[in-house]
Amino acid sequence: MQYRPLGRTGIQVSAIALGTMTWGQQNTEAEAHAQIDLALDAGITLIDTAEMYPVPPRPETQGLTERYIGTWLKKTGRRQDIVLATKATGPARQAARPSHVRGGNLLHTKANLTEAINLSLQRLQTDYVDLYQLHWPDRSTNMFGQLGYQHVKDEDTTPIAETLEALAELVKSGKVRHVGISNETPWGMSQFLHHAERLGLPRVVSIQNPYSLLNRTFEIGLSEMALREEVGLLAYSPLAFGVLSGKYLAGQRPEGARLSLFERFSRYSNDNAERAAYEYVTLFRQHGIDPAQGALAFVTSRDFVTTNIIGATTLEQLRSNIASIDVTLPQPVLEGIEAIHRRYPNPAP
Repeated sequence: MQYRPLGRTGIQVSAIALGTMTWGQQNTEAEAHAQIDLALDAGITLIDTAEMYPVPPRPETQGLTERYIGTWLKKTGRRQDIVLATKATGPARQAARPSHVRGGNLLHTKANLTEAINLSLQRLQTDYVDLYQLHWPDRSTNMFGQLGYQHVKDEDTTPIAETLEALAELVKSGKVRHVGISNETPWGMSQFLHHAERLGLPRVVSIQNPYSLLNRTFEIGLSEMALREEVGLLAYSPLAFGVLSGKYLAGQRPEGARLSLFERFSRYSNDNAERAAYEYVTLFRQHGIDPAQGALAFVTSRDFVTTNIIGATTLEQLRSNIASIDVTLPQPVLEGIEAIHRRYPNPAP
């Protein structure tokens, strides 16, 4: 395993992290525990979760993912062996966003974030989290596949400085060690950094956004900021929900797979995404590289990536995904990737 600095914290985290959003929906508690054991044996240190999980978000399953991590911690006593990250749900400004979490009190205010962390800590059965992230912005902006920015004038939002002050109280209390952002824009990151410096508040140490061969939009503005400001990317959906593994090619829908089960993730299976995925899979296979491992290796190799968050529903998948850390893409493959990217730029943002 490789290890990289988490912002300016002095903490080193594994270049591959364990994602957990299937636990409680597609994975049982026992399967979740087995995944953690396997990941730690492979040298993974960072486990990423969220109060909203599992996904798709449903009232009847909300919080199960954190609960499964909590029972593992209680059973093993290995809290010191992991860097634990979770997220506070943002406001449900669109129909697809969940409004059931904490009764819909989801603005990033002091009262709401305090309630959120307290409930997460109860489920996780720990006194603190190493990284507390805002799952998505308090304001309306383009995320989760929305291409254009549509400004909402006079929107009721929590000022970023106020949110940072609330997070500072959580850090002061010892319940949170470091803070991060997720699904953010360049403007959002710049504002968090500006107010932290201006007011002497906690500096965000990471940004968790989507990044894969089918969605390289992070490179357009945020990659430079991530490097210059030392706020590295925690890359999620590095396989575009499995599309880059090749298992969905030619209209295949394997039983139990996410795109087979849930229609809400259709942005990963449009025509151009399928064409691009076919070309990437073909490229990797021509060079004797497992397509999923090749796609993951590309993400992990980017200099602005702190860690690559992988997920799996089986231990076999997890082992294979972790093994991508040992894959180095040769120059002809990298050149082929860029050629495909020019033909199909960001087909699944």
